[in-house]
Amino acid sequence: MLFSSVLFLFRFLPAALILYYISPARLKNLTLFLCSLVFYSWGEIKYLWIMAVVILVNYAGAIAIGRSDNRISRGLFLALSVAGSLSMLLYFKYAGFFISTAAQILRFDAPEIKAIVLPLGISFYTFQSMSYTIDVFRQKVEYERNIINFGAYVAMFPQLIAGPIVRYSDISEKLHILKGRFDAARVEEGVSLFVFGLAKKVLLADGVNMLWADIVGTYSDGRIVAEGIGLANASTPLAWLGVIAYALYIYNDFSGYSLMGIGLGKMLGFDFPSNFDLPYVSRSITEFWRRWHMTLSSWFREYIYIPLGGNRKGLPRQMLNLFIVWLLTGFWHGAGWNFILWGMYYCVFLIVEKLFLLKPLEKGKVWPRLYTLLVVVVGWAIFAANDPGVGLGLIINKLFIPQGGVSLLYFARNYGGILIVAALFSSGIPMKLYVKVKDVVCVRIAVTLLLFTACLAYIASGGYKPFLYFNF
Repeated sequence: MLFSSVLFLFRFLPAALILYYISPARLKNLTLFLCSLVFYSWGEIKYLWIMAVVILVNYAGAIAIGRSDNRISRGLFLALSVAGSLSMLLYFKYAGFFISTAAQILRFDAPEIKAIVLPLGISFYTFQSMSYTIDVFRQKVEYERNIINFGAYVAMFPQLIAGPIVRYSDISEKLHILKGRFDAARVEEGVSLFVFGLAKKVLLADGVNMLWADIVGTYSDGRIVAEGIGLANASTPLAWLGVIAYALYIYNDFSGYSLMGIGLGKMLGFDFPSNFDLPYVSRSITEFWRRWHMTLSSWFREYIYIPLGGNRKGLPRQMLNLFIVWLLTGFWHGAGWNFILWGMYYCVFLIVEKLFLLKPLEKGKVWPRLYTLLVVVVGWAIFAANDPGVGLGLIINKLFIPQGGVSLLYFARNYGGILIVAALFSSGIPMKLYVKVKDVVCVRIAVTLLLFTACLAYIASGGYKPFLYFNF
């Protein structure tokens, strides 16, 4: 069920909020849990058992850890819990990749493995559940005794499918406040955030994605739905324009979804962590990854990088730790060699910046931003290489070996306006303007209603697309 669908906006969401608001205080978490299960089951009921297993494994594992006084047994329970969670993720997301890679090397066929479908949100709720169990082991949080409360935390529908990745410590206090969890001001703020996120998704992300789709084509389940001109037929300038459009698309799509999730969380009385902070205004790749998908970066830093030693054990060890983290970061995004290459690509730039480039970047004004944008856009080209109609060799060839083909003039004329608006909203200018007027109630309400009406018109026309990060 998509946030940007009529079904969600006018059926599920009103029903879920009404049930949640009228439920007695002691039943609110149960109501939230059941509504979240309905939300997930609507399109993925056959995989509901996977999430149930992850919930049970981490719930039981945390209790066993919390009640044990022996560090060895606590470590054993943690290992079993993490292994149980990761086994689901490894099988459903990566088994096909491992088997197909082995098949290519050893030359055998494995059609059944290739047919495995990735359950929605498995990467997000698996990491979220593991963070809870690890934090219980570290004694940063107390283990949850009520399985309904824990289930509501893991399955909470605002962030279930594509984040942000919420740690138990972020919401545990509110999860146990039975009265006064929300008020009118919080709900109003949540509505505004949700509408702004919806607008980023359907008005900006889907708009610029049409340019990319006109080049590579539109696909559904790997099958072509609408022909594009074909990336092989695009000129080098048009290929660059297409990749820039893809960069604007993935940012507005994912940040829009995250903002909607944060807004929905506020409507329910929870404060989710921010996931994006204008990453395209960064002056270095180091800064970019402090601003992009911040909850994932924080997860890898907290549970992988620091336990490995971080930057405390000398430069060679720090470089090794960065390599491991970015290998895993790339692999988390998808079971494909292009994602691994994408992770290694950023690892190289981060190491170079740590060794000598970061200080010159901090002193510069214009060129650091241009450098960062260039590196990021090329990174998105590598990221998109696994998509139908693209291909890593083809897109790199098109970008870096000047060649003729279909001109960009037609596409620049048709999509120039939406590209400029999407780029503008990737900067800090709109937020600065909004901050100046947001305290004027009539202006805030008018802007929210205007954006919501525009979104509904676009959705009614059938122009919206699924969120890109549903694939991860």
